[in-house]
Amino acid sequence: MSERDEYVKKMKAQIDGWNADIERWEAKAREAQAGARAEYDRQLQGLRQHRDQAMYQLTLLQGAAASASADLMRGADEAWTRMREAFEKAGAHFQKK
Repeated sequence: MSERDEYVKKMKAQIDGWNADIERWEAKAREAQAGARAEYDRQLQGLRQHRDQAMYQLTLLQGAAASASADLMRGADEAWTRMREAFEKAGAHFQKK
């Protein structure tokens, strides 16, 4: 398996984990009081946007020629870093509630 294929596999697994977290937090948001629900919804919307950007980078990487893979992996790493930071922040927020 190539480095790119392993990278894609790892990123797909991470996205699956993030999707599971989002689903769990969406359920928590549905049960929250109106004021807290609005905050949950705002946090979830941001997470979905970051996730979608990470998925877009992954799609680009999957379709890239081998010569462009290194550049695209750097871009994907940046998207993943932003996503991870957003999830850590949201996770801390959701754990408090």
